[in-house]
Amino acid sequence: MINGLIGKKIGMTQVFRDNGLAEAATVIEAGPCTVIQLKTAAKEGYSAAQLGFGETKRLESAEQEPLKGPGNFKYLREFRLADTGDIKVGDKVDVGLFKAGDLVDITGVSKGRGFAGVVKRYGFAGGPKTHGQSDRHRAPGSIGAGTSPGRVLKGKHMPGHMGSSRVTVRHLEVLEADPARNLLVVKGAAPGAKDGPLLIRKSSGEK
Repeated sequence: MINGLIGKKIGMTQVFRDNGLAEAATVIEAGPCTVIQLKTAAKEGYSAAQLGFGETKRLESAEQEPLKGPGNFKYLREFRLADTGDIKVGDKVDVGLFKAGDLVDITGVSKGRGFAGVVKRYGFAGGPKTHGQSDRHRAPGSIGAGTSPGRVLKGKHMPGHMGSSRVTVRHLEVLEADPARNLLVVKGAAPGAKDGPLLIRKSSGEK
């Protein structure tokens, strides 16, 4: 059985619980997705279903080959399976896969922040604001010892590119699943910007 969907982040809202508590929530357009290709242990060495989501007008010639028949899709993603079972190419998978109370893992690309200094990127305090320190307020300061080890260790927190990285937020609670409108509402924040693609999978293991 396929345990996930491809979706698109719509935005954030708030949902009121039965006890009147307001919860921050993310609204996701989840599916419907179409099974584009099946991979089997006998042929590819593992079992998986490749799903397509979203419409696109243009595709490169190399992208068109696996889509002959099912249609043109903007996003293609694989979901590992224990066994392909009775799943067939062309089958549809929608948000009915989930129900309120389920826990899901959501993967997306975080918002890009460009080149950032250590204060913004890592929360450094910066230098002192007094005693003549006119240009050290947001500087990182010393980055390593002199004699030993005599070099800067790998992984040192330094200024650099911030964001635009693959992020997975685990164990988000499903507040509402609406197959009629292909909408999924989850508690909390999902990674990425508005209209960004997301992978939604059922969580495995305990929270």
